[in-house]
Amino acid sequence: MTSRFENWEYPLIEENKLTEYHWLVQHKDKLKLGYKTDIGAFTYINAKNGVIIEDYVQIGSHCSLYTVSTIDDKKGPIILKKNCKIGSHSTIMPNVTVGSNSIIGAHSFVNKDIPDNVLAFGTPVKVIKKLK
Repeated sequence: MTSRFENWEYPLIEENKLTEYHWLVQHKDKLKLGYKTDIGAFTYINAKNGVIIEDYVQIGSHCSLYTVSTIDDKKGPIILKKNCKIGSHSTIMPNVTVGSNSIIGAHSFVNKDIPDNVLAFGTPVKVIKKLK
């Protein structure tokens, strides 16, 4: 891992308040945050139905993670597996797992599971290729 994680500490997360890194969580008691995660500024996490962010996950700025969608009445957990990366301005919908080491390109709409070790992007998201 890069040196920016050398002095990494779990962030203080308060309900409905920006962290020192300028991201926000609703239902913080249902968020499980892994070790050496990196969440970009202005990201919103609605953890009402559970969000698990495993170790070394990176989430770009301005992302939205929704475990409930009032428009289509979907609800369910979100799981971001170890070392996956979510590009800036992406949206993750309920009942989605992003696999280990996978990369989601910026501005993607993730409404289905993404397997391990792939590059995926688009609106809606599509797997583009396997990663080595």
